[in-house]
Amino acid sequence: MNVHYNTSQKIIFDTPIYMQDLSLGDADVLILVGGQGKRLRQVVGDKPKPMADIKGRPFLDILINYVSGYGFRRIILCTGHMASLVREHYRKVTDGIEILFSEEKEPLGTGGAIKNAKALIRSNPFLVMNGDSFCAADLGSLVDFHKKMNALLSIVLTYSDTTEDYGSVTFNSSGRITSFSEKVPCAGKSSVNAGIYLMNKDIFSYMPRKKRFSLEYDMFPDIAGNRCYGFVTEMQLTDIGTPERYYAAQAFLQ
Repeated sequence: MNVHYNTSQKIIFDTPIYMQDLSLGDADVLILVGGQGKRLRQVVGDKPKPMADIKGRPFLDILINYVSGYGFRRIILCTGHMASLVREHYRKVTDGIEILFSEEKEPLGTGGAIKNAKALIRSNPFLVMNGDSFCAADLGSLVDFHKKMNALLSIVLTYSDTTEDYGSVTFNSSGRITSFSEKVPCAGKSSVNAGIYLMNKDIFSYMPRKKRFSLEYDMFPDIAGNRCYGFVTEMQLTDIGTPERYYAAQAFLQ
């Protein structure tokens, strides 16, 4: 029995799916789509960043097509700003994909949005993605890596010369993450957080008690070294956080 959720239904839970039995089709995918996109309004209007148009379709469509191409079929959209716009666009389930909505009534940050969706998550581990960036990492290999390392948290890392735009991450020879530096300028090319995470459900016990918090600032630095591993890809990270990067993403993703 699947889990169905909307504002007028109760949530019905199925038996959780655990790591040793996990296939890509079983794993839940959380996409964080609650951002207001204030810096983009001058070019895309008042809409959530993930709904920004890329060659005639929302950026979020690209992310959903990407994960569904790996076999993921159960997607939880963590909505906030203009949640009704997202819900209306994705209210119909197509191609065997089940889309659920976890709506925050006030901004909760990247960590708070995941905590808010906890009751809808049934797989262990589960995948989390930022809704305003794209990196074509091999998600099947990410799941295999996570199992092999018995990780609490696996973070997709790529390389960038502009760490002031992203969070830089250091790790040792085994891949264990040793430190996080969020948007701090560094000389030369550095490994950066690509905004794709595979998390065990145990991660909730490491989250701050408060409702609103950031993964990048309020949680990740505190759990570095605690079964946290970096999965490195050579694939390019593209995001739409500013008008300049949005235009660059349009050219790259066309």
